[in-house]
Parts: sequence; structure tokens; C-alpha cells
Amino acid sequence: MRQFDLQYPTCPVRNILGRIGDKWSLLVLCSLQENGVMRYKELMNAIPDISHKVISSTLKHLEEDHLISRKAYAEIPPRVEYALTETGKSLMPAVQMMIDWAQKHFEEVTK
Repeated sequence: MRQFDLQYPTCPVRNILGRIGDKWSLLVLCSLQENGVMRYKELMNAIPDISHKVISSTLKHLEEDHLISRKAYAEIPPRVEYALTETGKSLMPAVQMMIDWAQKHFEEVTK
């Protein structure tokens, strides 16, 4: 296994986990993986305890990191759709492994 200097500012592990390690990013990514293309309101409904401010910020950061795409339609009312990019899709097997592990060890870890 390759070792990374976790103290070094350009460490890939440290930087990627810092971008997706919060619960909201993972929940948005998982919702898009499960449902495909989703609109803002659909994402809000899929994650009912997230605030408008937090989901907007999370979507913006995930788009900046090329994990999701945002497509705006010139309609009234405006329509915006979100989907996983190829990069986002490539992340999902690792996320699914973490989900499987969490479900298996939840009781043990949260005692």
C-alpha cells in the first residue's frame, strides 16, 4: 500500500476527503447515484433535514470539483437539473463500500 504524507498540503487523501467527507456531500452524491438526474426540489425532498443554504453550497462545491453537473434550462419558471459526472460516477463504488461497511459496523462503532 502506498503511503502518503498526510501532513503535506497537497496530499491527495487529505484534500479529497476534505472535499467530500462531510455528510451532506455524500448524501447528495448517493441521491444522484440512486435517482439519476434530479432537480433541486427533488434533492431537498430526498434529504429532508438539509437547509436551502447548505444544499446550495454543497451543490456548488460538488460542481466545482467536477463530481456533479448542473444544467439550467431557459424556461419560466427556471429549471435546473443535477447529475453525476463521469468523475462522480467513478467515485461511487468507493462510496458504496463505505456505506456497506457503515451498515455492517454501525452498532459496533456507535456504542
